[in-house]
Amino acid sequence: MPIITLLTDFGLKDPTVGSLKGKILTVNNSATIVDISHQITPFNFMEAGYALQSAYAGFPKGTIHIIGVNAEREGAINHLVMEWENQFFICADNGVLNTLVALKKPSQLYKINIHNRLNENATDLDLFVTVANHIASDGKLNFVGEPISDLLPQMELSLQVNEEKTKIKGHVVYIDHFGNAVTNISKKVFTETTRGRKFEIQFNKRAIRKIHSNYSDFPVTDKMPLKNFEGNPLALFNEQGFLEIAIFKGTTDSFGSANSLLGLRFRDTIMIQFTNNETF
Repeated sequence: MPIITLLTDFGLKDPTVGSLKGKILTVNNSATIVDISHQITPFNFMEAGYALQSAYAGFPKGTIHIIGVNAEREGAINHLVMEWENQFFICADNGVLNTLVALKKPSQLYKINIHNRLNENATDLDLFVTVANHIASDGKLNFVGEPISDLLPQMELSLQVNEEKTKIKGHVVYIDHFGNAVTNISKKVFTETTRGRKFEIQFNKRAIRKIHSNYSDFPVTDKMPLKNFEGNPLALFNEQGFLEIAIFKGTTDSFGSANSLLGLRFRDTIMIQFTNNETF
């Protein structure tokens, strides 16, 4: 019984998601359909890429992922199907898969070329459903596309480390349900760069000089219980291994969040400055 996941920016008010599921089930009524998210900010491929990277490892081999974010085929942007880590990903070549491919080369990467086999009124998502159901029926990728060697390069919001290894420049790529700001600075890059030096995480004229091991990692004493730290900003590496800036016990309805209180937004720059002296 195939598993097909959906990751879109369609929201849940309109009937688009329900119709999409119906089209899958019309061809394959044994499919198990799982929603990863339909609340991706419209056209935000970076946010979609982070959500996909966070979710894929929870699924078994053979899972098929349909990514309906900024899915139009235009200019140099083609429709793709990729086999990676024994799972399949169907989307536009718009940057959503670049983070995965940076970690490991795909075992198969194809440019979909069956557009002329579909009804002239077929949408991009109709094409994705057709390819997903083909894969679910043990169909080969070379039946729906032609092999390519690489994705289009994606330079927007790229992570940078200067030659002197004194600065890491990253960006906010995702704001989660709690208003926490997730960056594209990985624990791996931070560990390779810090080399035991003091550091300062800089953003919006603020600074944090500690990486917390968890959200409640504060110096609690009898005179200073944990509750006293509620509302404090913190930085930690989340479950996916990316630097996240948060407010302890903060939400938009309580103390505020990194998004509402610290003013962090998608694309904002996060700088980590390293030093060998006592500047910080």
